[in-house]
Amino acid sequence: QVQLVESGGGLVQAGGSLRLSCTASGRTFSRYTMGWFRQAPGKEREFVAGISSSGGSTYYADSVKGRFTISRDNTKNTVSLQVNSLKPEDTAIYYCAAKRYSGTFYRHLSAPVEYDYWGQGTQVTVSS
Repeated sequence: QVQLVESGGGLVQAGGSLRLSCTASGRTFSRYTMGWFRQAPGKEREFVAGISSSGGSTYYADSVKGRFTISRDNTKNTVSLQVNSLKPEDTAIYYCAAKRYSGTFYRHLSAPVEYDYWGQGTQVTVSS
């Protein structure tokens, strides 16, 4: 079992930045591929960014490329998402998710169904 707890959300003006963090329980964090997803009201949950278990490969949704950066620290059981140049359309609940998989981050891992564990989410609101 892995428990995930997100933090770092908040209210920010357009163009601003936040750093979202997700802390995982357990001793095997380094064996998990991690992803960040988001869900806006009335919309389906969508992939934002993912990182392989070692941190050696990352993958981003086209809508956030160049603005968001995912990273992880396996010594601290954390995965972070630096979100810059925020837009009102980035407003959503942001979730981190974990998948027991230690290989390269391939495109199919952007599907929510691939993930085994989810956090409770952190709200990001971007005002115009």
